[in-house]
Amino acid sequence: MFNPKVLDSIQSTNDFVIKFANVNGTGSASANQMFAKAIFRMGIPVSPKNIFPSNIQGLPTWFEVRVSEKGYLGQRGGVDISVAMNPQSYSKDIEEISEGGYLLYDSTWKRNFNRDDINIIEIPLTQLCVDTFKNPKQRALFKNIAYVGALSALMEIEYEVLESIISEQFINKPSLIEPNIKALNLGRNYVLENLDYPIGSRRSIWWSYILFLVPYHPLHFSC
Repeated sequence: MFNPKVLDSIQSTNDFVIKFANVNGTGSASANQMFAKAIFRMGIPVSPKNIFPSNIQGLPTWFEVRVSEKGYLGQRGGVDISVAMNPQSYSKDIEEISEGGYLLYDSTWKRNFNRDDINIIEIPLTQLCVDTFKNPKQRALFKNIAYVGALSALMEIEYEVLESIISEQFINKPSLIEPNIKALNLGRNYVLENLDYPIGSRRSIWWSYILFLVPYHPLHFSC
């Protein structure tokens, strides 16, 4: 279970690297892009990068996002948050996490990662989807949306932004909007009901409002 008080955790707002480790062909690309798009729409520059060592279905694939309010686009080195969804690449993914960083993994099958200098966030994503969705193929797809929902709570990403992205993405397939939002809520509600949040590396809820939505009102004095 995640306990942010155990370590001297990374504390960073609008400046972090998050890396998603998935299995190629599991539908993770759209979910990972949804995460990056949500951050961007909230006013923070992002630099997403797909890493495909192979296009063969079933082999490892990664998606890295650098979030930087200063607009830095190059690779920074190190990973602040790892969303590790592929047991094949666990050893590599765990090794890359910076001291004080965060590992989010599917704790349906619990693991011991032998690192006491990182925060481990356990969410039973597979079990949640098995309990909620009947179709086995949908379960695998919606597990990806569920971890995006979990991140929305852990990192204070505006829920309405993600909801609107889903609605836009499936505008020509409206029957898929409701189950995708259901999967989003699955991960989000698990965090809200079971874990401590937010984590130290996150985007600032107020930054985009200050920059874009607060009108300028000159002060007038009379004497």
